[in-house]
Amino acid sequence: MLAYVVRRIAYGVVVVAGVLLLLFVLFFAVTDPNDIARRALGDKVPPDVIEQWKANHGYDKPLWPWQAADNLLFDHFRRMVTFDFGRSDADDAPIVDRIRRGIGPSLVLSVPMFAAGLLLGVVLALFVAFFRETYIDAAGVFVCVLAMSISILLYIIGAQYVVAKLLHWFPISGFDPAPDVVARFLAMPVLVGVLTGFGGDVRFYRTVFVEETSRDYVRTARAKGCGEGRIMLWHVLKNGMIPILTRVVLAIPFLFTGSLLLESFFGIPGLGSITVDAINGNDFSTLRTMVFIFSLLFVVGQIAVDVSYSLVDPRVRLE
Repeated sequence: MLAYVVRRIAYGVVVVAGVLLLLFVLFFAVTDPNDIARRALGDKVPPDVIEQWKANHGYDKPLWPWQAADNLLFDHFRRMVTFDFGRSDADDAPIVDRIRRGIGPSLVLSVPMFAAGLLLGVVLALFVAFFRETYIDAAGVFVCVLAMSISILLYIIGAQYVVAKLLHWFPISGFDPAPDVVARFLAMPVLVGVLTGFGGDVRFYRTVFVEETSRDYVRTARAKGCGEGRIMLWHVLKNGMIPILTRVVLAIPFLFTGSLLLESFFGIPGLGSITVDAINGNDFSTLRTMVFIFSLLFVVGQIAVDVSYSLVDPRVRLE
């Protein structure tokens, strides 16, 4: 198992290196540093101001290693690998400080949304699978497909208009980390996040559970007189955990990155909102930092999924 983990980590390093090279090509080779400076300062600034801005942000170096020993390619890899992300192109604020401030709001939003969505998805999928090939099953699949077909923007706008503006149950947007009021600001985005994801989750989990009900061990349990409810809870749910675990473990690293749309529309200052602001403000340094973090977390999630297989199912051997 150790050799397999080491090999997967090596593959992950290659993938992350490829992402960094692609980011360099997109943000430096395709996009000229002079264009980045003009987007940050304006088109009418003097050339000496542009050169000074480039020097302050480290953009005045040659692009490739064969042009100079101190080059942008080496500096780009060094900064990303050592997590020295530098300063924002928009306001010169340290990117690391901005990420530290954004992790908390992202986790406060994503963790309860993830836990509630997982619990709701598994429970509803078990319920629908229990009544498989009945009208309840057909109605459940129809509702799931309908929920998946509706855009998340409609959920957001509808919740803000009905729940916040008309009923005045929760604020339309904003965030306050104070323990006594933070729940009021998070209730509506968490509800929207759960509603937008439950359709796909229930359909996936239902497929897993229905497939497990046709296994030999289920027929054996029925032959021994075991009740259908006990079979679903103690046999089907347990043996269907591997595909469920795949989605769960892979989603855990991305809890730190937050949700782009939810944070942006509900005014939550998390990492998702930071990414959207970087796109809107042409903040290239922050944007490439967030893309690097997303790719790194994805690789970590893939490795964690493979390792978790062997921990849940002893029949799985990592070679």
